[in-house]
Amino acid sequence: MPQAHHEVEHEITVGAPAEAVYRLIADVGNWPRIFPPTVHADHVERAQDHERIRIWATANGAVKSWTSRRTLDSQALRIEFRQEVSAPPVAAMGGVWIVEPRSATESRVRLLHDYRAIDDDPQSLAWIDEAVDRNSRSELAALKRNVELATTADDLLFSFEDTVQVEGSAKDVYDFLNEAQLWSERLPHVATVRLTEDTPGVQTLRMDTRTVDGHTHTTESIRVCFPDELIVYKQTTLPSLMSLHTGQWRLAPNADGVAVTSQHTVIVNPENIAAVLGDAAGVEQARTHIRTALSANSRATLGYAKSYAEGRR
Repeated sequence: MPQAHHEVEHEITVGAPAEAVYRLIADVGNWPRIFPPTVHADHVERAQDHERIRIWATANGAVKSWTSRRTLDSQALRIEFRQEVSAPPVAAMGGVWIVEPRSATESRVRLLHDYRAIDDDPQSLAWIDEAVDRNSRSELAALKRNVELATTADDLLFSFEDTVQVEGSAKDVYDFLNEAQLWSERLPHVATVRLTEDTPGVQTLRMDTRTVDGHTHTTESIRVCFPDELIVYKQTTLPSLMSLHTGQWRLAPNADGVAVTSQHTVIVNPENIAAVLGDAAGVEQARTHIRTALSANSRATLGYAKSYAEGRR
């Protein structure tokens, strides 16, 4: 019996030059920032016009991971992709990004998919149909919003880091950061915490966190964990001043132990600045407020991780 093979196409018009749009799509390091479903993406192999990438992304509320091969054509503004290892219930998935210039300042982005379900199961195929449609619409809308934002409001996006040197092992530091279910006992600024890890190394972390000004806010993050090296995360439930928050805990062993870095990337939500900080506040005040709050909690976590690891020498 022939296998059911679905082909779908989505498109959107973006108020930016086609080359700029292509560059943003071509660099998968941008994807957690510009595409809501994407939690993390990195390169497995990389050459000038082809690469293998691994992606972690949400689909219908679940986190899926897969490896894809991509062929990049910067002249044609075209990127073909094919999943090398698909996540059930997907049997095969591929497609192409096509960016077409409409004028010097406007472009059309087409996103094509073709896919099959395992055993041609009708329920699985319906699940894939829904996930592809939802994610494609979400990705294209976010691409439009973020590309257009990048050309008009660079001050809304910012990144920063805090680093401590730990005279201990990377494993002990990683264990402290990985075992977030214990943070309400170990970290004074964490009021409550709930961690689930249905797939090893992929966590959903929901926390009530106290800020330096005494307020408590609820956040939810998806975390992808690489033992003793790296934890990356993306907040899916955000404080009102932010429209995006991604971050990393990076561990770099050295002669004296391990350097541990907390990195944040944030996009300010300008619509909520007045409600949170008052009518006189602007983007600069919001950036300062966000950085102060996030950095204080990061430095506190780093300090307790340092004490934990050094106490286990």
